Amino acid sequence: MARQIEKLSVFLPVYNEEASIERTIKNVTDNLKKNVPTWELIVVNDGSKDQTGAIIDRLVAKDQRIRAIHHSPNRGYGGALKSGLYACRYPWISFIDSDGQFDFSEIKRFLETQEKTGADLVIGYYLGRQVSLFRKLNTFAWQALVRLLFGLTVKDIDCGFKLISKKVLDQIEPLQSERGAFISSEFLIKAQKAKFKIVEIGVSHYPRRQGEGTGANLDVIIQSFVDLFKLWYQLK
Repeated sequence: MARQIEKLSVFLPVYNEEASIERTIKNVTDNLKKNVPTWELIVVNDGSKDQTGAIIDRLVAKDQRIRAIHHSPNRGYGGALKSGLYACRYPWISFIDSDGQFDFSEIKRFLETQEKTGADLVIGYYLGRQVSLFRKLNTFAWQALVRLLFGLTVKDIDCGFKLISKKVLDQIEPLQSERGAFISSEFLIKAQKAKFKIVEIGVSHYPRRQGEGTGANLDVIIQSFVDLFKLWYQLK
């Protein structure tokens, strides 16, 4: 059977990950070389204040298939995801969080699932998320609210490992979320509303070795709710 996905763009949203970004980039590029003939990697440095940007630039200089986008100042997770998504050039796009909590070797399963199902989006759900109980409870409440307001029918809205067809991005309304964490919900809500086929697969999640996430920051939480109710008001 002929391979369906010959060209793949991957991007990484990054903020203050100097301890893990080089390892994550190597993990991604090693597995791209094994699984797709033509690929690119875009690393979105969202205004990091440590040495993340310098490490990225050093790696970009060694491989023309790797590109960097540098934000100044920091725009937040939504802004980083939008920069990455809209910079991708190939017909298929994947992304993972850059903190080392995913293993990009699992992209092989995403590609195989897409080929078997003809899905427009293959999205991950966590097989045992390695975060605190407090974060898990927050996530449960947040996702219940999103499902209630928008009728979103996926198991896991916010898992940071996805494979999507670029035609989805091209055909849905432009994404608006910026500083908050609503961007993944907004994308899936608009994709489901446009009747694109979504298939889910379980992915492994590993403990964070260094650094800390920003998803539980108060300003991120507040902006996420602002973005949520803004879209709900637009669609009601």
